[in-house]
Amino acid sequence: MSHEAGTPDAVYDLIETIGIGMLVTSRQGADMLRARPMAASVKRQENAIFFLTDAEGSKDDEVREDPKVCLAFADPKGQRYVSVSGTARISNDRARIKELWSVGAQAFWDTPDDPAIQLVEVRPTEAEFWQGPGRIVSAVKMAVAAATGGRPDLGTNAKVGMR
Repeated sequence: MSHEAGTPDAVYDLIETIGIGMLVTSRQGADMLRARPMAASVKRQENAIFFLTDAEGSKDDEVREDPKVCLAFADPKGQRYVSVSGTARISNDRARIKELWSVGAQAFWDTPDDPAIQLVEVRPTEAEFWQGPGRIVSAVKMAVAAATGGRPDLGTNAKVGMR
């Protein structure tokens, strides 16, 4: 895998393509991490990633206790992966909730006016991504490398400052 300079736009492009990410929070004093899948809404001009969430969940308490979070996005078939570290906060911004409302959100709430909806806003500080050429191409490259004694080029990897 080759290492190259990445850009915040490359990170946001991958997040938008993958769509669903694991939001990882920690619980102070409990010495444990918790991850759950969430649909991401990227606002790259604001350097922010938003998630609609239910006020009844434990995410809001965990974010308030420790706002440092990790987001992990994976597309194994396309061999695309993104890890984002940042700071989260909980918001009840009703205008933003309406702006981010989608058909997918209707699976959880009836309307964007539901008072149980809150926002998790993540401000990324750094990210890392990996992109491969796909499973079949990777398998062929590994077979050729094994036969020739070379090293396969399995894509790119980049660390990105997001501020």
